[in-house]
Amino acid sequence: MSRKIQTKGEREEMSIKRNLITIKGVKDGLVFRLDEQCDFDELLAEIREMLENSHQAILSGPLVSIDVRYGSRELQDEQKLQILDALRSKRNLLVRSIEGSKSAELRENAVLRTPVTTMSGMVRSGQVLHHDGNLLFLGDVNPGGSIVCTGDIYILGALRGMAHAGSEGSERAIVGASYLEPTQLRIAEVISRPPDSSEERSSHPQETQMEFAYLKDGQMQIDKMANIARLRRDLNVFKGV
Repeated sequence: MSRKIQTKGEREEMSIKRNLITIKGVKDGLVFRLDEQCDFDELLAEIREMLENSHQAILSGPLVSIDVRYGSRELQDEQKLQILDALRSKRNLLVRSIEGSKSAELRENAVLRTPVTTMSGMVRSGQVLHHDGNLLFLGDVNPGGSIVCTGDIYILGALRGMAHAGSEGSERAIVGASYLEPTQLRIAEVISRPPDSSEERSSHPQETQMEFAYLKDGQMQIDKMANIARLRRDLNVFKGV
C-alpha cells in the first residue's frame, strides 16, 4: 500500500492552517481565538473544516459554551453571522459571545469605571458573595468563604478565603486587602496564591500592611497598596505640600 510523503512546504502549510484557530479550555467552556491576519474566507473555510473533520470529543460531546475572540480583526455583522452559522452546525456548541479586542477593551473599561459599591459584614465558610462591578467590602473573608466580582475587590479586613476579581475575563482587575492571606487568589482565568506564608507573616506581624494582587504578563504579582498608582495611571494621587 503506497503512502504519500509530505514535503516540508506541505507540512508548513498544514501547520499554518492549524494555527488559524486556537482552542483554549476555561472553567466554564471553551475560548476560540481566531487568526487576526489571514483572509476572512480562508478563516471561515478553516472553521468549517475543523468542525467537519475534527475527532476531538470536546467538539462532538455534550453541550459546551464557547466564546469567540477575533482580536484586532475588523468584522462586519454579516461576517460575524457567517462564523456563528458555521459554529452552530455543531449542535453541542453554544456560542456565548463573539468579540474583538476593541469591544472587549470597551467592556472592560466600562467595568473599571463602574462606581465602587460598599458592603459590610463577614463571609463565612461555605458562603459566596457575588457582585457585578467593583466592591469595597468592610469585614473579613474567612477560610472557605469566597468573593467573586466582575471588577476590583477591596477588602478592609482579612482575606483568608478565596477572592476572584475580573470574573468575566478582565485581566486589569485587582484584589486588595488589609491582610492578604487567601486560600486562593484569582484574576480573570489566572489562579495563584500570594508568595508570603502564614509562618512568615506571624513572625513579622509589624510588617502587615494593605496589599493588592494584579496580573503582569499573565502572572500574579503582589505589591503594597500605596503603589497602586503605578498600575492605575488614571487615579488621583495625593502628593502632599
